Amino acid sequence: MSTQKAYLVLEDGTKYEGKFFGHIEEVTGEVVFSTNMIGYIETLTDPGYKGQIIVQTFPLIGNYGIISEDFESAGIGASAYIVKEVCDAPSNFRCEGDIDTFLKEKKITALAGIDTRALTMKIRTAGTMNGIITSNPDSVDLEKVKSYKISDVVPTVSTKEAYKEGADGDKNIAVLDLGVKASLKKTLISRGCNLTVYPYNTSADEILALNPDGIIVSDGPGDPTELIGVIAEVKKLLASNIPMLGIGLGHQVMALASGLKVEKMHHGHRGANQPCKDSVTGKVFITSQNHGYAVVSDSVNSDIAEIMFANINDNSCEGLSYKKANAISVQFSADSCRAPLEGQPVYDRFFELMK
Repeated sequence: MSTQKAYLVLEDGTKYEGKFFGHIEEVTGEVVFSTNMIGYIETLTDPGYKGQIIVQTFPLIGNYGIISEDFESAGIGASAYIVKEVCDAPSNFRCEGDIDTFLKEKKITALAGIDTRALTMKIRTAGTMNGIITSNPDSVDLEKVKSYKISDVVPTVSTKEAYKEGADGDKNIAVLDLGVKASLKKTLISRGCNLTVYPYNTSADEILALNPDGIIVSDGPGDPTELIGVIAEVKKLLASNIPMLGIGLGHQVMALASGLKVEKMHHGHRGANQPCKDSVTGKVFITSQNHGYAVVSDSVNSDIAEIMFANINDNSCEGLSYKKANAISVQFSADSCRAPLEGQPVYDRFFELMK
């Protein structure tokens, strides 16, 4: 691992000193934190982090190495990675290598040795802000860092051509790929589904021509209000009355297509420990989340939708049941490979819609 000094400089001028590891290069991004104690492989390979610099709040990262079976995608979503301590001698029977080598191969800049607790407290108090990882903090143009904006990222993570996965299932599911994760596909295939995965800009007519049993609008990165064309096509899909499930960014897009509002959060929800209450059963369960935008609860008109799940910490909208469509959507991940198994009833409800 490198001994070269590196700094994170936030847009307000706050500096944190550490050391480079992974790929050594200056990187600007939106600084966000994840509270996962495990799952750093899934976090790194989640397309939903496109354009962001991830800060891991758990102090030791890399202790079980890199395991390709746990990848959520072939690439790395994050622009850069920040940890308190990186393990250079991992131990696990599935380990295929160490995180430093992996990040070098993927050309992802990383920073270790800074006070991640202080940085997390800063973001929680001041809100999400931009930052730059650099070896020369005195040369940073703070106005340029502040003006950085994540935009047009869904086209970079979505498939370029439609493809199929699964075989011999009894349900045919169309997946609109806004940044789909491998765990979502694995879960659906394990439940007997044949998948056709479509690029983000696929028309509703092309998807409906498949005559699917159900449609899923996947999770992904970025600002949902930018996806004007996608929102228009999803509106047509909702009108088809085919059972639909939206997840993460897909949940936000479906809400916008239904006339609801979405806003940027103060610092977002990222981690595997977000408590949500099910308005149907009253049960509270723990969910895995990665989002910086949320559906505005006050915009949820009872003629359009009902709030199906709410976050216990801040009462933000975590799920919707639609009145004028055969559809539900959730903000959190319900996939067994990455999230707590408690989220699986979401799929049960989706399958009930398809009966």
